[in-house]
Amino acid sequence: MTTPENADRQARIAAQFIAAIPHSTALGMQVQSVSGGVAEITMPYDKKLVGDPATGVIHGGAVSALMDTCGGAAVLCHDAGPIGTATIDLRIDYMRAATPGQTITARAECYHVTRSVAFVRATAVDEDTGRPVATATGAFTVEFAK
Repeated sequence: MTTPENADRQARIAAQFIAAIPHSTALGMQVQSVSGGVAEITMPYDKKLVGDPATGVIHGGAVSALMDTCGGAAVLCHDAGPIGTATIDLRIDYMRAATPGQTITARAECYHVTRSVAFVRATAVDEDTGRPVATATGAFTVEFAK
């Protein structure tokens, strides 16, 4: 159960996590919320992230980085209290191109944690929230304080 103290700790850890990853900062990622194993992170549209100049569509690698980062943040804000994580495996299914000019929002849920592995599901959307840009499932290492 997430207590107010836990929620503060989780938010602080997630913010530090994002700040410590140079590509997250370069991609303009912003933590919107973290609590109880669920994280939401946005990435604004930026012309420097375009993969196809003819269409203005954001490169899939930027979407992948957003979903991976959001998954890690979800692990770190899980009530089990991990203090560190790294991606073991991340499967991403791209459903459609994100609409040029729109912010992409990733939401990830850490739904199960063992002694050494956390399992995550994530979805990325633009303003058309009913049609995902991509979905992902992943496994992440977990490190606990000794």
